[in-house]
Amino acid sequence: MNRISCLLLAVMTALTVMAVKNPKAPQALKPGDKIAIMSPASTPGDSTAPERAAQVLRQWGFEPVVSPLALNKYHMYAGTVEQRRAELLRLLRDKSIKAIIATRGGYGSAMLINDELIDAMKRNPKWLVGYSDITALHSAEVRAGNMSLHANMGGALAGKGANDSINLLLRDALMGERPDYTVPANPFNHPGHATGIVLGGNMAVFTSNFSGSKKYDFLDRDYIKGRDIILFFEDVGESMARVASMLTQLHHKGVLGQVKGIIVGRFTDYSPAGGYESMNQMLSEYINLFMHGRDIPVCFDFPVSHDESWNFPMLEGCEATLNVTPVATTLQFR
Repeated sequence: MNRISCLLLAVMTALTVMAVKNPKAPQALKPGDKIAIMSPASTPGDSTAPERAAQVLRQWGFEPVVSPLALNKYHMYAGTVEQRRAELLRLLRDKSIKAIIATRGGYGSAMLINDELIDAMKRNPKWLVGYSDITALHSAEVRAGNMSLHANMGGALAGKGANDSINLLLRDALMGERPDYTVPANPFNHPGHATGIVLGGNMAVFTSNFSGSKKYDFLDRDYIKGRDIILFFEDVGESMARVASMLTQLHHKGVLGQVKGIIVGRFTDYSPAGGYESMNQMLSEYINLFMHGRDIPVCFDFPVSHDESWNFPMLEGCEATLNVTPVATTLQFR
């Protein structure tokens, strides 16, 4: 390679490094800040949940603002696509609103995502809180350059109250605290140490909703290229065959070949099948297969799930260090 080629290669490498910008944290909340409660996906099953969630936010010192469309109903959704998108855009553009908490997941969040929404997220960074179907909106926030909060929603606030330990972790994260978690070892864990930005959520959502929309996908091959990623996932009501298929999709998409660590949350409401005793056993086998000998930390049964008592807040897009040992797993956000 001649000197000119070497120089061009060095310049291209430097430009690539400069182009990789990790998401930034929205402003930390303080007492008195307004937090909106809305339904970007489905309608809450309990019509009292939004107001009871608002009571929890008041107890924490915030000023809740319940969306007038929080209990809206249109088939399986909390309104038409146009209604839900317009309400989310309104709350994003309202400078007095400092965070948005979904009432629940369900269906339909991905339908809201378009270039206008991404632009509004870029111009108005604020914490967006939820899990399950809300994973789609976390993906959009990350692609807009913002961190986002995969955490319990309005239903859990209403049901478990202001003093619930998991809900308090959400309060602390909203107020700027970087979580530092330690959980017991699991027999399927693979020890190791990794640092990277944390991305993931509901497995069915992030493997299916963006197959034709690369620019909204936080696990798009081009987006994660050059980034160190710690991937986490969980799901509910999915068969073992379906989960194996989704993991295979991540493999063929090139995601598993680039991640630096994997956090397997809890899979619930499934039946063991195919000779496997548990989802963890099946996932352990296929993760090992798809790693092709890559030695990365993998932990199982981490507290991320549809069980609101086993669902630690995860800062999407935030750098963290994952350390898996025979004794315990730690995840430290920075």
